[in-house]
Amino acid sequence: MRDVAVVIPAGGVGRRLGGRTPKQFLRLGSRTILARTVEAFTRHPAVSAVVVAAPAAYLAPTRRALAGVPNAARVRVVTGGAERQDSVWLGIRAVPDDAAVIVVHDAVRPFITRALVDRVITAARAGGAAICALPIAETVKRVRDAVVEATVDRSALWAVQTPQAFRADILREAHEKARRDGFLGTDESMLVERLGHPVAVVPGSPDNVKITTPEDLRRAKRGTRAGGRSSEARRRSGPALERPGARDSK
Repeated sequence: MRDVAVVIPAGGVGRRLGGRTPKQFLRLGSRTILARTVEAFTRHPAVSAVVVAAPAAYLAPTRRALAGVPNAARVRVVTGGAERQDSVWLGIRAVPDDAAVIVVHDAVRPFITRALVDRVITAARAGGAAICALPIAETVKRVRDAVVEATVDRSALWAVQTPQAFRADILREAHEKARRDGFLGTDESMLVERLGHPVAVVPGSPDNVKITTPEDLRRAKRGTRAGGRSSEARRRSGPALERPGARDSK
């Protein structure tokens, strides 16, 4: 059943990477990071549409970068917004009306797997909202003014990745409420949480890195040259998710 739409906000300019080229247009092997990311979804049998929200100044380069991906006819490029959340909202507005599930994925996570996409879609179909995440392995400190305040119980903390998947009506409602309230979240699940709707968690992947820093890019290139995903991938993926009952260790 092809009833899944994907929204990919691709507005990053890559300040932490340096250079003039936005990070999504940098190459891993023969293809751009963005093309690798989009291809993972255009090849998926449940995906009917992929909407990429790009800065107005980069609409033409984005379309050129994606012209050669498999099933390119499923891809639509739209103008993004000032913030990531704005870009996702504009992407949602371009999603086909008959999409039952909407997946949101970072443009610079090119090592996405079919299995991971399947996990979040299946969980979203079952419960309405799902994210992928990994338990945090490192010791976590809460710090203020360069001084440790407390050591946090890491057993209740997870590092959140994308893709994140939602029943289409739930995600639209979450974004509409955020816009009414003037609320800016760090990811879509945060907006859904504000509705009081439960968000399921499925296992993420340590290889599903977000390419943000020069070291991320170097590792991704090494992994690409080796013919697969980098085994060096770090579990540094985004906002931390605190499970119910979490408490600081004393």
